[in-house]
Amino acid sequence: MGKRLTCDVVVVGAGVVGAACALYAARAGLDVRVVDRGPVAGGTTGAGEGNLLVSDKEPGPELDLALLSARLWAGLGDELGRAVEYEPKGGLVVAAGSEALAALHAFADGQRAAGVTADPVAADQLTGLEPHLAPDMAGGVHYPQDAQVMPALAAAHLLRASGARLHTGWTVTGMLRTADGAVTGVRTDRGDLHAPAVVNAAGTWGGDLAALAGVRLPVLPRRGFVLVTEPLPRMVRHKVYAADYVADVASDSAGLRTSPVVEGTAAGPVLIGASRERVGFDRSLSLPAVRALAAGAIGLFPFLERVRALRAYAGFRPYLPDHLPAIGADPRAPGLFHACGHEGAGIGLAAGTGQLIAQALTGRSPELDLTPFRPERFDTEGGDTP
Repeated sequence: MGKRLTCDVVVVGAGVVGAACALYAARAGLDVRVVDRGPVAGGTTGAGEGNLLVSDKEPGPELDLALLSARLWAGLGDELGRAVEYEPKGGLVVAAGSEALAALHAFADGQRAAGVTADPVAADQLTGLEPHLAPDMAGGVHYPQDAQVMPALAAAHLLRASGARLHTGWTVTGMLRTADGAVTGVRTDRGDLHAPAVVNAAGTWGGDLAALAGVRLPVLPRRGFVLVTEPLPRMVRHKVYAADYVADVASDSAGLRTSPVVEGTAAGPVLIGASRERVGFDRSLSLPAVRALAAGAIGLFPFLERVRALRAYAGFRPYLPDHLPAIGADPRAPGLFHACGHEGAGIGLAAGTGQLIAQALTGRSPELDLTPFRPERFDTEGGDTP
């Protein structure tokens, strides 16, 4: 006789992706439990800026997922709005020179063909959008679909709205499996949870969780720092970043890469990013990274030279070698579903990921083709080269 089921699905990970999976699975009629060895938003989510971006993605599967997520986040913003600090403030990408501006315009042309609203902004119109922007920019592109949330609040409120039973401080130590390898729940240090489906939303530790089910998912941590200023009046109206940020996101380099990203928040502080480097799980402060962030931000907004930075914090983006997350059922371990590897875009892509996972769990046709996100794609020779 089989074990009595605890629930319909166990979601491992109480970050924003796991929270979104729990929400949409519950709204599809499933009984959901969420397990995390730490607190809600205790990993990558709590170290994020809260970006919900379409502006930094080239046409392809990730942009399709970002557009789906943007629509879903807009609905969640209407539902949860102030509680999660949802701001549909738009993004502004700027170029310092004519060559960078031409490349930015070409990039935006391709995005528009894929459904993105991308409006060119002449140099003399930039201060109408951002009055405190450096005056020597060659031009830019305005992306009204970009938005922002406060990520820890978003995870907490999505979980609350899901009604899922939450088990924080529970460490998953193994997968419950049948003789033929199918996953039937999780083993934790507080007891077993039996379910016909387990969702791997463990973020940077998604590869470790997959290994417990006997499958390989080459998730790597990619460290990034964020500088936080003292609270200010709203001096930065949009998410503003330099055009070279897109190239840094797509880079496979293990070394330090930085490009200026600046945005205000509803609470007042300005957040300054973005850095990327692969140094394992080393959280130690990198002065070269933080100095580069400060210098880049001042280059965009000179007034920041007179503003105090109160703190800097680090987080680890869950990086997969082809820069696409793993989403959907794992044929190597029936009953296991993946929702991880979103790198620095997990907050923005969370809503769409949750919707797609819920559709997969309930046997409905997904809104997007999941083939590019299939978790077993790295099993082919050479498919995991960073």
